[in-house]
Amino acid sequence: MNVRWSKMLECGMLERDRRALRRRSSILIKQLVVDELLIQSLQADDILTESMAESIMAEQTSQKRSWRLLLFLPKRGPRAFSSFCSALRETEQQHLYELLTQSPEKDGKDTPVEIIQPEEEPEGNTGRLVMPTTEKKRERCVDYSLPLPTQEEIAAKRARTHDSMEFSLDADSPINSPVLPCTPDFYLSHCHQSYKMNSSPRGLALVISNVTFDPCAAPDLDPRKGGEVDDEVLRKVFTELDYLVTVHRDLTAQGMRSCIENFCRRPDHRTVDSCVVCLLSHGVDGAIYGTDGQLLQLDWVFKSFDNAHCPLLQNKPKIFFIQACRGEEMDCGVEQIDGPARTCSPCCEQLDAGREGQGDAHSRQRGDMGRPRIKLPQRSDMICGFASLKGQRICTAAMRNTKRGSWFIQELNTTLRLQARDTHLADIMVQVNGRIKEREGYAPGTAHHRCKEMSEFTSSLCKDLYLFPKYQPQY
Repeated sequence: MNVRWSKMLECGMLERDRRALRRRSSILIKQLVVDELLIQSLQADDILTESMAESIMAEQTSQKRSWRLLLFLPKRGPRAFSSFCSALRETEQQHLYELLTQSPEKDGKDTPVEIIQPEEEPEGNTGRLVMPTTEKKRERCVDYSLPLPTQEEIAAKRARTHDSMEFSLDADSPINSPVLPCTPDFYLSHCHQSYKMNSSPRGLALVISNVTFDPCAAPDLDPRKGGEVDDEVLRKVFTELDYLVTVHRDLTAQGMRSCIENFCRRPDHRTVDSCVVCLLSHGVDGAIYGTDGQLLQLDWVFKSFDNAHCPLLQNKPKIFFIQACRGEEMDCGVEQIDGPARTCSPCCEQLDAGREGQGDAHSRQRGDMGRPRIKLPQRSDMICGFASLKGQRICTAAMRNTKRGSWFIQELNTTLRLQARDTHLADIMVQVNGRIKEREGYAPGTAHHRCKEMSEFTSSLCKDLYLFPKYQPQY
C-alpha cells in the first residue's frame, strides 16, 4: 500500500467513531467473536481486503483476531465504523453493538482504556509475535496507527498459564436454547419398546475435561483453548436432561483412572436408569492423555462399565462421548464430483439380540436359584460418540472456537436440546454426524484452511434409547 493511499484511509474515520472504538477496545478484545460471517460482511462492504481478512483469521486466538481487526478498522475510511456495527448485529452480537453506539454521557466520562499488545520474543525470535501471559505488556491506547510487520509467524508454543486461557459464555454461546420437553403422548407411545428412562434423576453423569497440561511432563501437549466451554456446555445440557453431573478438570492419567473407578462404584447407580461419561482431552487411537502426558486406554474405560465390573448398570444404557484426536492424519477433504450428493451411508441396525427382559432382572434380584440365571454378554447396552474417525487428527486451530467450544460438542449440544424430545440417541448421533460433515475450517494462510472433521459412533444398544426430557410419569 503506497503512502498516499495509506494517509487517505487513516484520516477517513470520524474522530467520534475512533473514540468509541478506543473507549471500548478492552471489552471488544475480550468479547468480540471474529468469525467467518463477520469477516465476510466487512469484505462485502469493501472495508477489508482479502489479505486483511486472511491475516485476521490466521491468528490462533480469539483475542488476537479481535486485536488485529481493531488495528485495521480506523484506517478503512468513514464507512468502517457503521459497517462494523452492522456486522455486529448480523452476527448476533447486539450487546457489543449497543455498547459502541450508546452516547458517552450514558456511561460516564471518556476514560482511557488499555489494549493488549503482542510483544516480540527476545533472543533469536525476530518477527514472531506472542501474546504476553504472566507479565502482560500493556500500552495506553492513544492511536490505532501501529506499524504492522510484513511477515508474521504464529508462535508454535504459548505459555501454559491460566492467564492465557480464554473463556467466555456470552450471547455467542451455543447453550441458550432450552431443552425441548417430551410430550406425555410421545412417552406413552414409545416407552414400552425402549429402554426404561423415567427415574429422577435419569442417571449420573461424569465429565472429565483436560484443558491445561504439565509443560514439563507433557511439553508437546498444548492447552486445549475452548475446552472450558465444552465442559460447561455438557454440564448444563445434561443437567437440563435430569442427570446429576460431576465435572473434573485437569487430571493425570492415574487421576482419571481413580475418578472413573470411584464413579463406577457409586451405589446410586442402582436406583437410576442410565449413566453418561464424557472424556475431553488430547488423544491417540484408543487412548486419551492425562495432564501428565500419560495415556488412559479407552478399552479399560469401557471395561469398567461392562456387565461384570459394574453390575448395578446391567441392562441399563451407558452413554459415552469422547472429544479427542484418534490419530495423526488431518482430513483435508475432497472435492465433491458433479451429480447427486452421495451422503447415504449404511448404518448398523440394532437387532434384539438379547431376549432377557425386566422380569428376568426381577427374578435374579429375588434370588430365584431354582433355575439357571440368564447370561449377559460381557459388554452390552453401550453407545459411544467420537469427535473424530479412527486415525484422524482434529485440526484444533480451526475446529475449536474459544467462545463456542469444539465442533462435536457444539453439535451434540444443539441436537440434544432440539431433538431429544422425540428422537432416540442413535438417530441423534446420525444427525450430529450430518452436521459435522457440513462444517469446514476457516483459517486462511494455514494448513487448517478448509479442513474437515468427521464424527462417528459405535453402539451395542439393544433397544431404542429415548431420554424423554422433562417428562415424569404420574403413578
